[in-house]
Amino acid sequence: MAPASVQRVLDAAATAGVELDIVEYPDGTRTAVDAAAAVGCEVGQIVKSLVFDLDGELILALTSGSNRVDADLLAAVAGGSVCGRADVDRVRDTTGFAIGGVPPFGHASTIRAFVDPALETYDRIWAAAGTPRHVFPIQPETLRSLSNATSANFTEGV
Repeated sequence: MAPASVQRVLDAAATAGVELDIVEYPDGTRTAVDAAAAVGCEVGQIVKSLVFDLDGELILALTSGSNRVDADLLAAVAGGSVCGRADVDRVRDTTGFAIGGVPPFGHASTIRAFVDPALETYDRIWAAAGTPRHVFPIQPETLRSLSNATSANFTEGV
């Protein structure tokens, strides 16, 4: 039986008619490098689900593991001015997930999402499934649809 947080991700996908193949890695996948090594893919294929505070609104940046979010660019594409990493308690309250396992969809509250176009260059990418130990493969267009994300340039290469 899947942990409750993973089940919420599965349920959100199923509601949209998408079946996910959740994979568990007991040693965890806390960083993009860890996740890529665990699943056997390029770091760029890892989806980092990062929550930012934009003028008091929490937004989600779905970023390629090989890129870093530029907060000023994210603020500009999201139509705000002051943007920085969100407080861990607000992340949990808004998404229902702890940092390190935040998935791209299935959140407790509606949150605007933006996706890094670099992720769209791959046939398959990997995202967190609600815990630091659970991930799933997905096609970029399916991820964008399920997360209701807008594709936008808001990153810098690492």
